[in-house]
Amino acid sequence: MVRPTPTSRRSKSSDRSRRGSATDFAIGGRRQVLKTIVLAALAAVAVISGSAFTASADPVDDKLVIDEKEMITRAPAPEGHPFEEVMSGWLFREAETRATEADSFANPGMLAVEQGEEIWNTIEGSAGKSCASCHNDAAESMKSVGASFPRWDPDSKKPINVELQIDKCRVKNMGAEPYKFDAPEQVSLTTYIKHQSLGQRVKLDLASDEMQSWFDKGKEYYYNRTGQLNFSCSSCHEASMGKYIRADHLSQGQANGFPTYRFNTGGMVSLHNRFRGCIRDTRAEMPKAFSDELMALEVYVTWRGTGLSVETPAVRQ
Repeated sequence: MVRPTPTSRRSKSSDRSRRGSATDFAIGGRRQVLKTIVLAALAAVAVISGSAFTASADPVDDKLVIDEKEMITRAPAPEGHPFEEVMSGWLFREAETRATEADSFANPGMLAVEQGEEIWNTIEGSAGKSCASCHNDAAESMKSVGASFPRWDPDSKKPINVELQIDKCRVKNMGAEPYKFDAPEQVSLTTYIKHQSLGQRVKLDLASDEMQSWFDKGKEYYYNRTGQLNFSCSSCHEASMGKYIRADHLSQGQANGFPTYRFNTGGMVSLHNRFRGCIRDTRAEMPKAFSDELMALEVYVTWRGTGLSVETPAVRQ
C-alpha cells in the first residue's frame, strides 16, 4: 500500500481549508449584504424622517383664477379638523406649475376633459346608450357631482365615488362592461365629470346613512402608521405640512383637484392611484383600488378639503 506523501496530506488539508474559506466567505458575504440592507433601510428612515423634512416654506399668497372663476384655495376648517385653515395644494406649488393650472389652454389635463366629453357622448353596450342618453348636458346634470362625491350608495350599502358610479351606470343602464382600474377611459370620463363642478365648494353629506362610520374608519386609516418606514398619511400631510421632502413642498394632501395632471409622470393621476403610490412609498403592502380601506380613506380625505373649490384637473409636480 502506498502511503500518502506529506505533500498529498497537505493538499487535502489545503483543500479543506480552501473549502472552509469559501464557505466562510459566502456566509460572511451574505451577512455583509444583510448588514448593508439593514443600514441602508435605517439610513433611509433617518433621511426621510429627519433631514429631508427640515427645510420649510409658507404657502404662497396668491389667487387662482380659472376661466374667469376665482377658486377658493383657502377656507375656514370645519369643526374637528386638525388645521385652522384648509389650503389647496396649488398654494404649495412652484410659480410655473401654478400658472399652468390657471391657464386652461396650457393645462395638459384639459386633454383628458376633451377625451372625457367624447366618451360621454359615445354609445356603448347592449342597451345602445351613452352617458348623454340619460344625463343630457353634463354641464347641468353633473355640475355638483365633483363637489359632493363620495356619496352613500343604497344598493351596495357603501360609499360610492365617481369612478364606481360610472361603472354602475355602464353595467346597469348601458349594458356595457365596467372599466378596469385606471383605464384611460375611466380617468378621462371621471376628469370630465368632475370638471363640471369647477369652482364649487367641496361638501360631503356625512349624515347620509352610514357615511359617518366610513368617515371614522378613514380617519383611523389616515393616522395609522404602516410599512417599513412606519409612516402614516399624517406624517407628511399634517406633521410635516409646509416642509420639503427632497424638492417637493408638502401640502395638506387635499383631494379637490383629482384626477390631477402630474409633471413627474407626464399624465393624469387618479386619487386611488395617488393613495396607492403614497402607501407604496412607505414600503407597505398596497390595498386594492376601491377597496373598503381606500374608499373610507377617500371619504375622510375629501372631508379634509371641505370648503375648497373643485379644481379638476389640477396640475401638480
